[in-house]
Amino acid sequence: MAVQTKADTFAALRDCFAADLAALIGDEPPRDITRNKFIDLVEEVRDVLATSSVGNWQDASEELDSAVSYLTDALTSEPGDQQVLLGKARTHLRDAIETAT
Repeated sequence: MAVQTKADTFAALRDCFAADLAALIGDEPPRDITRNKFIDLVEEVRDVLATSSVGNWQDASEELDSAVSYLTDALTSEPGDQQVLLGKARTHLRDAIETAT
């Protein structure tokens, strides 16, 4: 049951943020994206923003770096920790998008 909750929470994060993240780097949102591919997307956007000379994009990249850490940890965490980690990832994803736009 906890695995299903984790998958549902990842799906909710993906559905909420994938299009906005892809738009930041001028891409179309990926379809049928898995949890690992969602993390890959966050990493790709992080890396693109990090190379920018625009200050707020560099700040957004740092937020995305934190989000990647929490998302990755949530993949292998105990069920009780998953929701906390994914909640922290959500906060960093939201802050990164707000900062970059």
